Amino acid sequence: MRFSLVRLIRQNLKVVKRLYPDVDSMQIRALREVTSTLHLSLAMGDVMLIGSKWYVTHSGLLRLARRYQCRGIRVDAVTEFCNPATSHWAFKAVVFRSQKCKGFTGYGDADPSNVSPLVHGAEMRVAETRAVNRALRKAYGIGTCSVEEIGSFERQQPPERPVRKLPPVSSDGCKGHGGNGNGSRVRDRLCQLIRRHNLDAELVKAYAVDFCGTNTLREASREQVENFVAHLADWAQKDRNALLCQLNSFVREKRGAA
Repeated sequence: MRFSLVRLIRQNLKVVKRLYPDVDSMQIRALREVTSTLHLSLAMGDVMLIGSKWYVTHSGLLRLARRYQCRGIRVDAVTEFCNPATSHWAFKAVVFRSQKCKGFTGYGDADPSNVSPLVHGAEMRVAETRAVNRALRKAYGIGTCSVEEIGSFERQQPPERPVRKLPPVSSDGCKGHGGNGNGSRVRDRLCQLIRRHNLDAELVKAYAVDFCGTNTLREASREQVENFVAHLADWAQKDRNALLCQLNSFVREKRGAA
C-alpha cells in the first residue's frame, strides 16, 4: 500500500470521528474500504454518510475522473422524456476513459417528485448531474451510489434509536431550566422530531444555530426557535433524505471553515 494511500486512510479515519461522532465500527470499515478502493477524501467532500450508508458525491466522482485522466464526457438531453412545462428532464451521458474508448453510458432523470424541495426549479441541472454520475460510476466500476442520485425515494423511516436530548429552551429562547412552559413545549416537540425521524441531536442543534442566525442557540429568541422547529418538521416529513444531506454537508462546511 502506497504511503499516500495510507496517509489518506488515516486522515479519513480521523476526520470521520469529528464529522460523525456516532459512526459505528461497520461504517468505519466501509469507509476504509471505499478509501482503499477509490482514494476518496472525506475532508474534501468526496464521500458522505447518509443514514447508515456511505455515498460518493459528484465532486468526488469528477476528481476521480481527473485522476484517471478521463478523456471526456458528452451529455445530451433525451427529448422524448423531457417536458419543460412540468419540469420533467432526462439526460444521457457518455464517459470516454481514453481516446479509443467507445464510451460508458448513463441516464439520469429529475422532476419535482424526486428532487429535494431546495432544488425545485433546477430539475434540468439535477438530471444532467445524475446522468454524469451514473456514467462515471459505470466507467470506473463504482458500485457506491452517489448523493445526487438518491433524490427523495426513501420514505421508510429506520428504527428509532436513543438520542441525546437538547438542553431545555426557556420562554426567551435561552437554554436551561425555567420559563413559563412554552419553551419546554418547544423543546419537547424538537426532541420528538429527532426521535421520530432518527436525526442526530448535535447536528440538529448546529443547524438550528445557523437557521436562527445567532452565534449560539442561547442567543436565539423563542420565536426563532419555534420557526426552526416548524421548518424542521415540514422538511423531515417531505424529504428526510434531503434533510440528512443538509445536516451532514452543513457540518462538513462548518468544520472546514474552523
